[in-house]
Amino acid sequence: MSRKILVTSALPYANGAIHLGHLVEYIQTDIWVRFQKMCGHQCLYCCADDTHGTPIMLRAEKEGITPEQLIDRVWHEHKRDFDGFHVDFDNFYSTNSIETRHYSDTLYTRLKEAGLIEIRSIEQFYDPVKEMFLPDRFIKGECPKCHARDQYGDNCEACGAAYQPTDLIEPYSAVSGAKPVKKSSDHHFFKLSDPRCAGFLEGWIAPPHVQAEAANKLKEWLHSGLSDWDISRDAPYFGFEIPNAPGKYYYVWLDAPIGYMGSFQNYCDNHGLNFDEFWKPDSEAELYHFIGKDILYFHALFWPAELAHAGFRTPTGVFCHGFLTVNGTKMSKSRGTFITAESYLNHLNPEWLRYYYAAKLNGSMEDIDLNLEDFAARVNSDLVGKYVNIASRCAGFISKRFGGKLGACDSIATEEFVAAFTNGEIAKSYEERDYGRALREIMRLADVANLYIAEKKPWEMAKQEGREAELHEVCSTALTLFRDLTLYLKPVLPKLAEQVEVFLNIPPLAWTNAWAPLPTGHAINDYQHLMTRIDPKQIEIMVEENKQSLAPPPEPAPARHAEHQQAKAEAAASPWEPFISIDDFTQVDLRVVRIANAEHVEGADKLLKLTLDLGDATRTVFAGIKAAYAPETLVGRLTVMVANLAPRKMKFGLSEGMVLAASDERGGPFLLSPDSGAQPGMRIK
Repeated sequence: MSRKILVTSALPYANGAIHLGHLVEYIQTDIWVRFQKMCGHQCLYCCADDTHGTPIMLRAEKEGITPEQLIDRVWHEHKRDFDGFHVDFDNFYSTNSIETRHYSDTLYTRLKEAGLIEIRSIEQFYDPVKEMFLPDRFIKGECPKCHARDQYGDNCEACGAAYQPTDLIEPYSAVSGAKPVKKSSDHHFFKLSDPRCAGFLEGWIAPPHVQAEAANKLKEWLHSGLSDWDISRDAPYFGFEIPNAPGKYYYVWLDAPIGYMGSFQNYCDNHGLNFDEFWKPDSEAELYHFIGKDILYFHALFWPAELAHAGFRTPTGVFCHGFLTVNGTKMSKSRGTFITAESYLNHLNPEWLRYYYAAKLNGSMEDIDLNLEDFAARVNSDLVGKYVNIASRCAGFISKRFGGKLGACDSIATEEFVAAFTNGEIAKSYEERDYGRALREIMRLADVANLYIAEKKPWEMAKQEGREAELHEVCSTALTLFRDLTLYLKPVLPKLAEQVEVFLNIPPLAWTNAWAPLPTGHAINDYQHLMTRIDPKQIEIMVEENKQSLAPPPEPAPARHAEHQQAKAEAAASPWEPFISIDDFTQVDLRVVRIANAEHVEGADKLLKLTLDLGDATRTVFAGIKAAYAPETLVGRLTVMVANLAPRKMKFGLSEGMVLAASDERGGPFLLSPDSGAQPGMRIK
């Protein structure tokens, strides 16, 4: 029975290049969509660039162009990279569109009519240097839940908790580094805490809507209490203005998933389809979202709750995948393993990566590792040594001895292949996104085919008189098995499959026309080499070139899939990376100081007021060390301060630097103490 399926991937943010971490998701989705189409289903794959938010506005301003010019340029770059990896969207669009604006207004209006939008006056962080309200992703500080440092203002990447920016401990602006101040502003909230939303989600959060492991995490969030979601931002902002709310804009995370609807509406308008047949509440169509586990909260709590209460259908399934590591660690620019799609395509065959990712993916939320040595070995062994080897060993005999025409096929030799197709395990594995299991079975069948050839030894038959008919049958059987393997591999290796279809002179392979035997006398074309082995030197060159082209980190970006993947990929491969240069280090003026006085600060729970003697001057510093030290124990001690840190105005007074202390989960803070002989004012080098 033919199915109607709409599939989406998380929208890449239009503020950075596509890299190998992003491609895990798009390759995973593309394989699944191609399989569904090969089964004869109507399966449409829609995506778009996520184009709104402060990062776009600031980057365009920095480059001296309009936001529209920036997102247009990035759209073409993204489309080039996706095309290069054979990611075949039915529609790749933009959220900066009339369709996305229409559905943003529609959802907002319906939720407001349902009493699920509330306007509240809130205290919001404001950057006094940049003179702008700070979006969540432009505020960093200590997580209020697990106390991980340098976390963004909307959720913690260490523990996954969601919170308000004002909950952060010791927040600072990611734009200017300044301590933000609080200002009041009216904001629009989606009332996720409403009992109607919680009641709906209680029943919705379960397989098959989400994976079992995702359901456990979602239930944990649900039962710990859902927070209302601030869906508005203040001008200046690049995005859609909220109806009847001048100077207020939809937060980019509101219209990003709505971009799925906008992209599909655009496809419907161009192809004569009915949008409502896929999105109305009683739709019989299936809707699947492929996402990274970092945005599960948004896609499996906010999104279905919004849809359900705005009169639209909810997803049939939200499929989460894990992150990518390279050689067992996070992608790293200093190691040369932060590799963009463009860089990879300059050196290596995209289908090599498609195959390797597929071999690693099992439908779970586990992270996968791109081990570059294993990558080369597996591709060379499986695709060249096993699969392509079948055709290269037998095709020449058909062309030279039999005029390029196939003979009869050995039905006994094909029995195991027929059984594998009949039991449906490979198809089931593709359906369940367990591509690794599918490829293991396909390579087992490739071993069966190679064993058949090795036992028959067609190269010896060709030298013996009177064995022409047997040689013809063996080579024709081998090419039939090769065709069947190509059918199974086609969702993963679409371009290679097209080459095989041309070589074998057959129509496009599909699950619906499998196992129709090639008739005796069927003419094939001359064999052309299908795939080369990976030369490890190609990988080495790519890695070295990426080491030589280190770039500064990107602008902070909103909490969507592309930014989260970028942030995780750019994180260091070890606690010491990314490395700084000696020039970076010498910009920090570290000085030995003597604590001339220390005293409590009235009204402060964590601070002590320190008077620091630098030998020829004194400085006042407010330090958060009250929990570890009594003031009287500090007087006369030597320690270290950052002398050229910009003074910071605090409500207790002006802090003119920072003392250095060590701390982690084992305890602290512990002040640093110079060795004997160090004198106040000495510079640390």
